[in-house]
Amino acid sequence: MTQTSESKNLLLLKPRGFCAGVVRAIDIVRIALDAFGPPIYVRKEIVHNKYVVEELKEKGAIFVDDVEEVPNGERVIYSAHGVAPSVREASKLRLLRVIDATCPLVTKVHVEAIRFARDGYSLILIGHLNHDEIVGTLGEAPAVTQVVSSAAQVKDIVVPDPNRVAYLTQTTLSLDEATDIIEALKEKFPNIRGPHAQDICYATENRQQAVKNVAEKVDLLLVVGSPNSSNSNRLVEVARNLGTTNSHLIDTCEDINHDWLNGVATVALTAGASAPEILVQQAIEFLGKRGFNNVQEVEVMPEHVRFALPAEIVAAIAAAPAPAAAE
Repeated sequence: MTQTSESKNLLLLKPRGFCAGVVRAIDIVRIALDAFGPPIYVRKEIVHNKYVVEELKEKGAIFVDDVEEVPNGERVIYSAHGVAPSVREASKLRLLRVIDATCPLVTKVHVEAIRFARDGYSLILIGHLNHDEIVGTLGEAPAVTQVVSSAAQVKDIVVPDPNRVAYLTQTTLSLDEATDIIEALKEKFPNIRGPHAQDICYATENRQQAVKNVAEKVDLLLVVGSPNSSNSNRLVEVARNLGTTNSHLIDTCEDINHDWLNGVATVALTAGASAPEILVQQAIEFLGKRGFNNVQEVEVMPEHVRFALPAEIVAAIAAAPAPAAAE
């Protein structure tokens, strides 16, 4: 787009930021801290966002890499990304009081993995091998599961029975990337089975669609999200694949490189599903001071998804004393 002397454009993509699974997970930690008091242990980052994790640390949450680090009998919260059965077993051995913040859409993938394995299928898990979500899902049926992260890897897959193969996907993948891998799997295994409904979550899909809606109309696209956030990284990839090479992931507005803004008339701003809105607002302020004052919100579709809290948290809320009446 051509630079003009007029106020420059800032397109705020919607939906952006927290999804229902992230809201639920963060609420679980906050309510647990209020109801039971610290320390509350959390296995892994509750969601993949530095700001969120640091905020919860300040409130008394203690983040650990393994349940072995949690003292016997203490409360531990599993992150939104889910855990393998071995983690659940280790928690039982330590008599830990578990609160499970696994996103229900991730739980769906775990259930599908168990079902396919039980029915005698070789399972192809599409995703990033070391991502917390993949590690947890792989743990449900490691003996029959292989992880692939690209269409090129499909040719190397070997299974006992090519007619009994199934696939599942990580919930935070690029839709386009996943489609390419699934097509390669279908070509290699014509009788392959998949989930009843796609595993890539609604929030991932909606945020990617919002990026696709504007990518070819903007000079710069910024995605608020931490470097270890899979869905945030995928948003950058989606934009770059559509030709918007000036697309970048930023943890905070301080990561914005001034060179990115040279000659730019229109910026699109979005946020990954684990990035809080406060970081978006800080980016808006940063860009506003640099002339991007013509702010427009571009909504692709509304989101009204909500997930129920786990029983332990519901019980804690019910047991909390009622606030004192104002005099």
